[in-house]
Amino acid sequence: MRKPIIAGNWKMFKTVAEATSFFADVKGKAEVEGVESVICAPFTNLPALVEAAKGTSIAIGAQNMHFEESGAFTGEISGAMLKELGVQYVILGHSERRAYFAETDEIVNKKTQAAFKSGLTPIVCVGEKLEEREAGHTKEVCKVQTEAALQGLTAEQAAQTVIAYEPIWAIGTGKSSTATDAEDVIAYIRDVVKGQFGEETAAAVRIQYGGSVKPNNIAEYMAQPNIDGALVGGASLEPASYIALVEGAK
Repeated sequence: MRKPIIAGNWKMFKTVAEATSFFADVKGKAEVEGVESVICAPFTNLPALVEAAKGTSIAIGAQNMHFEESGAFTGEISGAMLKELGVQYVILGHSERRAYFAETDEIVNKKTQAAFKSGLTPIVCVGEKLEEREAGHTKEVCKVQTEAALQGLTAEQAAQTVIAYEPIWAIGTGKSSTATDAEDVIAYIRDVVKGQFGEETAAAVRIQYGGSVKPNNIAEYMAQPNIDGALVGGASLEPASYIALVEGAK
């Protein structure tokens, strides 16, 4: 039985003071039995959030990392640095990283392997652009990105990976894939994992949906057999909304 996972992606929002205030409001409320709660915050917030999360069931994640352990990479953060802080998860290959910072499938794969080497659980994002969707290439794009991201992992590592299907046209636009459309693509992604690693791994890997997920539509997605949670942007920024999302994933 796969445990549902709700991961908030704060993107470039919240100061340390705002982050600690948020956590105080969700502590004890966004902790629902049978659901994993994760908050992925800017690097500057991570030490304070890890400290605030002690004694709770809420996990803290980063939004990116470099694939090297150390080196002359000004402005970058390594997996070892995140692990030392007590971070558990890291988002990799988000469409904004791919679009604005030229991250390729190869880079995402290197980061995924590096995350496991550092003892972090990667949340790997895949998804199509609007023009790719309109051309009927959604599944082809997701297949290429998924296979590339998981290349070189063991079956055990692939099973531990969280995959987030995020159609790029739905991120921050207010538009969202219907629950049945998202289920169709996510079921296909699970088949891709099965082709790479076998049925047992495919049955174990958790696959989220992301793209304008809100408290009023989370239940529709969670009702689908292959959707194991959500990677949520804007709707994760307010305590009441984040709590509702976690409760809706039960």
